Amino acid sequence: MSLASASPPTPFPAAMVVHFSHSFGPDSRVSVEPDIDYTFLGTPFFHSMVARAQTSDSDISVMMDSETILFPDFISTLSYVHKLDHDWLLIASSRNISDFPFQLDVYGQHWIGDNGQRIEPEKEYLSHRSLEHCDDTKVIMAWNNGDIPLHNGVLPPFLYGKGFHTDWVINEALSSKFRFVFDASLTISSFFVSNLDFDPKIDARKWENVGNSHLRAVYGSLFFREADYSNVIKLFICNGHYHFGNATSNIVYPLGPPKGLSFNGVEVFRLRKYKKLIGCFDKIKSFGKKAECSKKNQLMPLEPLVLPFSLERLLSVRADQNKTIVLAVAGYSYKDMLMSWVCRLHRLQVSNFVVCALDDDIYDFCVLQGLPVYRDRLAPSNISYDDCHFGTNCFQRVTKVKSRVVLEILKLGYNVLMSDVDVYWFKNPLPLLTTFGPAVFVAQSDEYKITGPINLPRRLNSGFYYARSDNTTITALKKVVKHASLSNLSEQPSFYDTLCGFNGSYRLDDDTCQEPETNLTVYFLDRNLFPNGAYRDLWDSSNVSSTCMNIGCFVLHNNWISGRQKKLERQVSSGLWEYDTSTRMCLRSWQRFKPISYF
Repeated sequence: MSLASASPPTPFPAAMVVHFSHSFGPDSRVSVEPDIDYTFLGTPFFHSMVARAQTSDSDISVMMDSETILFPDFISTLSYVHKLDHDWLLIASSRNISDFPFQLDVYGQHWIGDNGQRIEPEKEYLSHRSLEHCDDTKVIMAWNNGDIPLHNGVLPPFLYGKGFHTDWVINEALSSKFRFVFDASLTISSFFVSNLDFDPKIDARKWENVGNSHLRAVYGSLFFREADYSNVIKLFICNGHYHFGNATSNIVYPLGPPKGLSFNGVEVFRLRKYKKLIGCFDKIKSFGKKAECSKKNQLMPLEPLVLPFSLERLLSVRADQNKTIVLAVAGYSYKDMLMSWVCRLHRLQVSNFVVCALDDDIYDFCVLQGLPVYRDRLAPSNISYDDCHFGTNCFQRVTKVKSRVVLEILKLGYNVLMSDVDVYWFKNPLPLLTTFGPAVFVAQSDEYKITGPINLPRRLNSGFYYARSDNTTITALKKVVKHASLSNLSEQPSFYDTLCGFNGSYRLDDDTCQEPETNLTVYFLDRNLFPNGAYRDLWDSSNVSSTCMNIGCFVLHNNWISGRQKKLERQVSSGLWEYDTSTRMCLRSWQRFKPISYF
């Protein structure tokens, strides 16, 4: 999980190493870049790593696994290819060995064997070991940073180290022909020690590899054909000089591309000055025949995408120290708004969220995006893509899923902050909401009038509320769910009529109700801190973020607007948007270019 970004060679490039992981300590020369996209289990996204590398100020970026050991000829190779007058993409396979019986001396400069003598492992040990061409997670990739992209199209959200991503990039780069793609396995000495011990945790996360296989099959040219790298040009050394050769076409480029020297011609073959070059070329041809990894049978039927977590297991993994869960319920039509909501929570370092998927499409999408998701099999099956907003029959059926799921989680012993994905979070509200004691239900008010009571009839917003897992709250929520199941309206009126009484008969004052049978107290949140979409016309402000922050907003609900498209337009145009739909990545401060418009 490493990125090495090399500066201009003078004569050898000085390297800055960035590791997408945890800190190595104050004395380390390795810097850490945590500001990329990860799954909820901590696996980094390959497309986010590549994007971060491409925004660096270095001349060369190198993507490699942190368990790969490099030797000095790696820097020598980069020093040479940096001089090429064409944009390039370098790939190099590493050797897979079961043991490495050498160690560095006390100065960390030379390798020594068991007898204490200095050795050169790349010549005396590694040269006899075969290259690992089949595991693309161990392939080293390097490229010169510039304006030319690596390939045509958008890099899918592959999970790093879970297979297929490097093969995909190589294939697309070859197909796009934007860059000179070559294999430097013969000039870069590197290895990794294979792990012969079986790790059951790796097998349990096979679904991550399945997800990558889906992305590989669906996106790019590999959808139409299997990968074939037999024609990739190879970089090799002969008589102390670098050359390029194509074993399939039987061509060597002694001065680098594009000028070629073909050995098919008798006249060229007889030139004495090329005899050594011919001998070297014959060696790489025979090497290539032995080392190539078969890429056949890659268009096999795909395994289904299944996250191997039950709801109970997911809750135990995600809950915070107070056993609190932030719940979002979404269908496929709201996938982009869900991702913007998730990215915002990531930025606020809120990690205890779980997504309930209303349909199979959003479930698959969430798995591929690395979200902690489970499928509600009791959700309505015919959810409309564009016609499921407030007031529609679809909306009425979908909202009733939320209260039922919340009740299920409460029964499992977890507190729940229910948040619709159209609720933008300015700061984490949990420290405030958890100060309310047991038997208190805390909800957003949907009242739009600036003055007067905020708990008038049916002004309880069921799109943002906090419920504790106690007997009083569970009993009251059971009443809400039952009331909603018998109603032809959405769940929102059921919340108010059950907890605050018909026409507000259980109101205690202007912001509180009390359900008489359970004695559950219902508190309506301060609208300056938790405003709805109509309060004070905040969404019409010239600077929505600044206006909300000035009055102390924790969140702002993007409701009181009809239609999914209008809701999206309003949120994106206001700047309260955290997701790049074109790259399927969270927006980051290091990104050079941000999408001008969502539409």
